Amino acid sequence: MSETTVAPPRWTAPRWTAWAAWAAFLALFIQGVVAIELTPERLVRGVGNLGDFLARAFPPDTGGLDAIGWAMLETLNIAIVGVSVGVVLSVPFALLAARNTSPHPLVRSLVRLMIATMRTIPDLIWALIFVVAVGLGPLAGVLAIVLDTIGFAARFFAERIEEVRPGPSEALSSTGAGRLSVIGGAILPETFASMTATSLYSVEKAIRSAVTLGLVGAGGIGVELAASMRLFQYDRAAMIILVILLVVIAFERLSASIRQRVL
Repeated sequence: MSETTVAPPRWTAPRWTAWAAWAAFLALFIQGVVAIELTPERLVRGVGNLGDFLARAFPPDTGGLDAIGWAMLETLNIAIVGVSVGVVLSVPFALLAARNTSPHPLVRSLVRLMIATMRTIPDLIWALIFVVAVGLGPLAGVLAIVLDTIGFAARFFAERIEEVRPGPSEALSSTGAGRLSVIGGAILPETFASMTATSLYSVEKAIRSAVTLGLVGAGGIGVELAASMRLFQYDRAAMIILVILLVVIAFERLSASIRQRVL
């Protein structure tokens, strides 16, 4: 008996909405290329300027390593304090945003909107807002990282809480345990490893963010980098960039090692 051959589905023309979307994308792309004024002359001039920067940046200036080290330490302080506070605050946000732990759908929707807002606004914008609010310095950077961390971590915490198996929670509930006891005894222990991994990613993200926040006056090594670039001290800027690179790579390796042991 011969097997029945199933004919492949016929090709169907895309809907007009798909054509409209592609046309809009193409129009925006062309408009973007025109807006950036991409010309061969600018590219050639840019290559020359980059070569001049590299020639003046190397060898890096090692004379101010003590000041650079203290600025890098301040950056690490901003990142660690901001992430620690942000991760702790992310847990209640996540519990209120998760479907299986939120007390009411309206509360869940409002908290998810707050998390989305904190995640959508870039940390650089938060830093500018807090510089206006509390002045220049590390405090503005810490507050910016706190909100950015909540927007990043609370979302993943909530998704992981929703994926928790209902069995342990139902077993605790059947013994008469309250909502808080179920959360503390069944839900949070099962999500601990995932939350730890997300928190470590938040630390890596915060260190990179803390560097850029200094460019707008929120403290840290970004202030030193911005000053060096404005004063055309490219050799000092190169030293700062190398220090940043080494610290970020070291923390990424440490974070990866911890995740391997936890997960």
